[in-house]
Amino acid sequence: MTPERYRDYDRARNGLQVENRGQVCKIVAAVDASLATVRRAAASGANLMVVHHGLFWSETRPWTGPRMALIRALLEADMAVYSMHLPLDAHKTLGNAAQLARLVGLRRLKPFFRHEGEFIGWQGETTLSREALGRRLGEILGRDPILLAGGGSQCRKVGICTGGAGAELQQAAAEGVDTFITGEGPHWTHALAEESAINVFYGGHYATETFGVRALAEKLASKFGLPWEFIDHPSGL
Repeated sequence: MTPERYRDYDRARNGLQVENRGQVCKIVAAVDASLATVRRAAASGANLMVVHHGLFWSETRPWTGPRMALIRALLEADMAVYSMHLPLDAHKTLGNAAQLARLVGLRRLKPFFRHEGEFIGWQGETTLSREALGRRLGEILGRDPILLAGGGSQCRKVGICTGGAGAELQQAAAEGVDTFITGEGPHWTHALAEESAINVFYGGHYATETFGVRALAEKLASKFGLPWEFIDHPSGL
């Protein structure tokens, strides 16, 4: 994984965001680094968090109130935080899109959905009907996806870009897929899906991005002989 290749959002800060004293005894994976997940990680005895959405997304704020509580929780638990955003979306084996594509059962996977010069999703072939694909996604994600039924009832080429890529569904259609799976999108994409003749499944921003951190934490734990667990703290979005 070479995160420096990816032009991520301005404040995403891929890599080690918080260091600890240097020893790791347990790893936790979480989609988001927040006060709630840090406290649960600390209670589990972990001192390394592997997350998709890190601590830096907005302008620096004063270290008061909840922000200070978050920093205090990290320091008291000697908790390191490692965050990986778009590079983890894109990774060919550990990434959110690749993991979801394999769970869905897509075949002949190839890179999909270029962002700032790099592909951050994966596409593949299927023989599933739109209805069957929706059921399978519901089973995988633990929630029924929202369907924008702009295309045909038979899915053949499916593209996946997890998270909040719905506003870019025209790009997905232009890349030749008839079905686009992502996390969420704005209201006006309903009409856009119809006009672009593409099926869109919104599986939830959080739900579509649990796979990468799980896979990365499991790989690290296996390599270094450490215990690990996933902290599930869904946003509902």
